[in-house]
Amino acid sequence: MNMKTEKIIRLTLSYFILLVAAVVVIYPLLWVIGSSLNPGQSLSGSTMFPENPTFKHYLDLFDMENSNYVLWYINSMKISLITMALAVISVSLTAYAFSRYRFVGRKNGLLTFLVLQMIPNFAALIAIFVLAQRTELLDTHLGLILIYTGGQIPMNTWLMKGYLDTIPKELDESARMDGASHLRIFWQIIMPLAKPIIAVVALFSFIAPFGDFILARVMLRSEEKFTMGVGLYELVSKQFGNEFTTFAAGSVLIAIPITILFLTFQKYFISGLTAGGTKG
Repeated sequence: MNMKTEKIIRLTLSYFILLVAAVVVIYPLLWVIGSSLNPGQSLSGSTMFPENPTFKHYLDLFDMENSNYVLWYINSMKISLITMALAVISVSLTAYAFSRYRFVGRKNGLLTFLVLQMIPNFAALIAIFVLAQRTELLDTHLGLILIYTGGQIPMNTWLMKGYLDTIPKELDESARMDGASHLRIFWQIIMPLAKPIIAVVALFSFIAPFGDFILARVMLRSEEKFTMGVGLYELVSKQFGNEFTTFAAGSVLIAIPITILFLTFQKYFISGLTAGGTKG
């Protein structure tokens, strides 16, 4: 087999795998969009390409008198944006400390973070619920934000530390010789160079609470405080009058902020993710 034939076979296999992956991703997405445009509330007669498409379900979601979807959307955006901001700040400071300083407990701290990131949040649901109840943070957005922010620190600290390790320490030493403080070095030298990994951490920290259901379902009790995951679940969990097509319409709209954020950070995403994962 000559080099040209081998190259053709390799490219054919690559395109075939990409095609299969695209079908796996796009097929259910088309079904959700098609279901959201089907008349009625049942999925039994839904088709991927409805004969009489309607945007009634989308309009129903924004009917403030009969639906709390807009309120749920605002709640999810608020929780996700605040979590993203707090996570980026806390992770940046923590990763910088582990990357640049040597102190007692550093190795054990990194090992603890490594172990913690292996344990999902829902594994500690009972402990989280009891703690929130005793601190009077149950059924509050603040309690949910603190849980989400804490859950982002272990994994993202390792990711950002790996990236910061690739930034030459000679930059820090040069700035320190010129009289720069630790905070100034962190803010004016390290952070501008760490934009790719900051974008990755910001994206992860936004997506996790925005699409979460389990923790929000355990923590929130009042309908006006529901996030979209919990609110949309209520549409299909009713004993009578399940609104499946309205649920599909709401699910489609969930993807808009994540898509916008991903496109905004796209130029940083690949370089930040790969650099942060190759050195630790």
